[in-house]
Amino acid sequence: MFRNTSKRYGLVSILIHWLSALIVFGLFALGWWMLTLTYYDQWYRLGPWWHKSFGICLLILTVLRVLWVMANPKPAALGNKIEVIGAKLGHALLYLLLFTVMISGYLISTADGSSISVFDVFSVPATLTDLPSQEDTAGEVHWYSALALVILAGGHGLAALKHHFINRDTTLVRMFGKTERK
Repeated sequence: MFRNTSKRYGLVSILIHWLSALIVFGLFALGWWMLTLTYYDQWYRLGPWWHKSFGICLLILTVLRVLWVMANPKPAALGNKIEVIGAKLGHALLYLLLFTVMISGYLISTADGSSISVFDVFSVPATLTDLPSQEDTAGEVHWYSALALVILAGGHGLAALKHHFINRDTTLVRMFGKTERK
């Protein structure tokens, strides 16, 4: 029930997957909205506080996800050889973009030597603060990798729908804990 099997994903994988998707799209929407704020907006400081806090939570969740993936079998990818290769490459690129977005966000937030407060519960210290143009360069990387991440995640969702409606296989329903279509 909690662990994956050769035919379906377990509850832990499912929860991590959907929680990650929710946080990624929520952070992207919040980040885009924050670009419209001016210094006198009441959310000018609160928006980034939420964004950074959820970003660190996503980093922790993603590290746990990688460890969980390494410790659990994955159900075999369905589809033809090209689809299976595409799924592996797509998943690898999703992980690469996730870590790129999160590390660049960390580098933006800590460029001035400040730590990141996570919901005022704990802080993540600044460790790397003297890179040339750190905040600006990391900001560019953060924006474009976040944009690429949500586009790829959207394609990931469309591929799952293609498997469900065109291939008529169980790729999509497995991420809801089922082993067969109804």
